[in-house]
Amino acid sequence: MSWLERTALLLGEATMEKLKNSTVAIIGLGGVGGSAAEAICRMGVGTLILVDSDTVDDTNRNRQLFATADTVGMDKIDAAAQRLRAIDPHVNLILKKEFYLPENSDFLFDLQPDLILDAIDTVTAKLHLAKCCKEKNIPLVCCLGTGNRVDPSQLRWGDVTQTAGCGCPLAKVMRRELKKREVTRQMVIYSVEEPHKAIVGESEHGRHSPASCAFVPPAAGCLLASVGIRLLLEKEGLTL
Repeated sequence: MSWLERTALLLGEATMEKLKNSTVAIIGLGGVGGSAAEAICRMGVGTLILVDSDTVDDTNRNRQLFATADTVGMDKIDAAAQRLRAIDPHVNLILKKEFYLPENSDFLFDLQPDLILDAIDTVTAKLHLAKCCKEKNIPLVCCLGTGNRVDPSQLRWGDVTQTAGCGCPLAKVMRRELKKREVTRQMVIYSVEEPHKAIVGESEHGRHSPASCAFVPPAAGCLLASVGIRLLLEKEGLTL
């Protein structure tokens, strides 16, 4: 009995075969990207490209799937690989300890992913990635801000133009800058929840980081994976 039997009951054998033969890249393995990577693995995708240059920090344990007391100090790609191989020992993992930037992006596109999921924090990297994916016709889903929020039911998915008025500063920047780059359509995950203000003093390690908890980033990661798989299948004439 296949461990994916119940997924196959939902999607059918043709879709499962497509997922098995697909390559999905997840850029950023934090609260959002880590959950997206696990969801992609559990859907039976055959090859995952995991991109992250960071190590697991103790402050990651409040929300990041791969962050435990045992993985603190590990490279995030190695902590992710350990868990994903425990789920699917046959999954093909391509581990890239890289920081995606406009000047450091060829490594990703040389691997020819069928789908890219963006869980990057850096705006310049997100914009460059969106432009490249448009030019190369690679399905891309970008996750916008999930910090300073507590309500996962207020997550949404849609075109970046639909984020007007959502209260997310990153969404505003992305709308403006993507338009300048002639990227007229971009699928995104975003929240309509008004960001909360931190109510305690910021720590030395997190002074430039948004507040966060276990609810919104992991839920956004699952939504990111779901929308991404939908786009991947639609490109092949299949449905989710």
